[in-house]
Amino acid sequence: MKSRQIRQDGKKVSEVGLGCWSFGGSYGPTTQGEAHNTLSAALDLGVDFLDTANVYGMGVSETIIGSFLKGDSGRFTIATKAGIRRDPETGKRGFDNTADYLRTELELSLSRLGLEHVDLFYIHRRDQNVQIEDLMQTLLRFKTEGKIGGIGFSEISPATLQRAVAVGPVDAVQSEYSLWTRQPDLGMIRACKELGVAFVPFSPLGRGMFAPVPPDPATFEKGHFRTGTPRFTEPNFSYNVKKIEGFKALARDLDTSPIALAIAWCLARGDHLVPIPGTRSADHLKDCVAGSSFPMTEDIMTMIEQVLPAGWAHGDRYSPDQWHGVEGYC
Repeated sequence: MKSRQIRQDGKKVSEVGLGCWSFGGSYGPTTQGEAHNTLSAALDLGVDFLDTANVYGMGVSETIIGSFLKGDSGRFTIATKAGIRRDPETGKRGFDNTADYLRTELELSLSRLGLEHVDLFYIHRRDQNVQIEDLMQTLLRFKTEGKIGGIGFSEISPATLQRAVAVGPVDAVQSEYSLWTRQPDLGMIRACKELGVAFVPFSPLGRGMFAPVPPDPATFEKGHFRTGTPRFTEPNFSYNVKKIEGFKALARDLDTSPIALAIAWCLARGDHLVPIPGTRSADHLKDCVAGSSFPMTEDIMTMIEQVLPAGWAHGDRYSPDQWHGVEGYC
C-alpha cells in the first residue's frame, strides 16, 4: 500500500482509507464483530487511515473503533468530526460550531475512542452563525492543547478554505467525489492542491453503485441514508444502473473489478487525494485496496471518461434536507 500526505506537517497515511459511517448502521444493520473483522482486514491490507464522526450511529461507530483499539491508536491514523447537532427525539439536524459545543463533542469522541488525542478533527458542517476566522481560532486552541493533530473541514467551498488558511494551517478537506459526483472538479481539488491541503473524497464508489451488484432500493429500511435520495428513486435509479453497465463492462475488459477501477480513477485525479471508501465488509475492502495497485494509464482514463463523462448521473446526490449545510460554490 502506497502512502500520501494527510497533514501539513508531513504525516502520511495509506492512500486508500476506510470510511466507518456504516459501522453505525446508516447503510443497514451490522454488528461489532463484523466491524472488528473489517478493521483487522484493514491492518492486514495496509489500510491505516480511519474516518468516523460523532453522529455516525450517534456515537456507535466511534465506540466500535474504540473497543477495537483498546486505547492504542498506534496502528491507525484516526479522523473524527463534529458540528452537526441532532435532536435525539425528532432526529432533526442543525449545526453548531461554537467553541463550547465543539469542545464538549470532541471530549465525548475521545472518550468513546478511548484516546487522549485524535490525529485529525473535521468540522462536519459549517454553522454560518460562526465566522470561519473565529472557528479556526477554536480549532487552533484544540491543537495547541494537544487534543487534535490536524484541522479539517467537510463540504466547504474553496472561498471558505481560503479564509481559513489565512488564519492557520488546514490539513484536509473532505467532500463527496466520485465518477458520479464531480463538483469538486470545479475548484476545490485545485484549491487544495495549491494550498498543500489533502483532499479526501468520501463515497468514492457512488454509495454502492459501483459494486458488482447494485444496491436494491426496495430493501432499504427506515432510516437508511439512501432512502429518498433522488439518484436512488425511480426513474433515476434505473437510468443510473443502465449507464454504469458500460463502466462495468470496461472493468471486465481490463480484468479488474468496477470497485477497483473506480478507486484507481479517483487516485489518478491528483496525488493529494486520499479516498475513504466506506464498508463494513472485509471482502469489499479488499476490492477497494486493489484500486491502489491498478496500473492506471492516460488511455484508460480517457476510456473511463468516454463511458461516464462528467454530468452523466440522473438525479441529485442529496435530497433537499440532506443538502442543508453543504456550501455551494458553482
